[in-house]
Amino acid sequence: MPRNVEVKAKVEDLKQLLDKSADLCEQSQAEVLKQHDTFFNSPNGRQGFIFKNVRNNQSPGMNAFRLKLREFVGTDGPSELIFYDRPDEEGPKISDFVKASIEDAKSLKEALRKSMGIKGELKKTRHLFIKGQTRIHVDQVEGLGDFMELEVCLKDDQDLSEGQRIADALLEKLGIPKSALISGAYIDALTSKDS
Repeated sequence: MPRNVEVKAKVEDLKQLLDKSADLCEQSQAEVLKQHDTFFNSPNGRQGFIFKNVRNNQSPGMNAFRLKLREFVGTDGPSELIFYDRPDEEGPKISDFVKASIEDAKSLKEALRKSMGIKGELKKTRHLFIKGQTRIHVDQVEGLGDFMELEVCLKDDQDLSEGQRIADALLEKLGIPKSALISGAYIDALTSKDS
């Protein structure tokens, strides 16, 4: 199963982060993706809300199993069905995932809706940069705000500590303070906000 080290943070100045990311990655501009994610209830997943800021000094210490269908708006390419397992905690963390390319997203979405139920949906504009083995996402999430996410794609011979070192170095270069780090997933914050 592929593994990433992931870290998320709240973004205060979107333009500044986009500029820093472009400079760091030596890209004139990001690849811009419009994504519509549908999350399904998962029999192996946990329900509830955990999306805490480091300043609260609270660490939930539990793993979250999530299943989502990602549709790319405005493209003819395939959608993705993604299952992932990761701890809901601030800072760099391991995320194990399985991703499948889906040609008929509409039918699959209906089948999963009927069999499992929909937990929630979110739409975002993702600005994607690549630095070495790391994907830098600068996300504008509808109804939630601006965020950034690092995904350090681990090689077979790399462990969590090496991925954390890479993530920490990039956070420093991008000027992301530890106080901006968050835990949980966008969907948890969005569904909690709506309830």
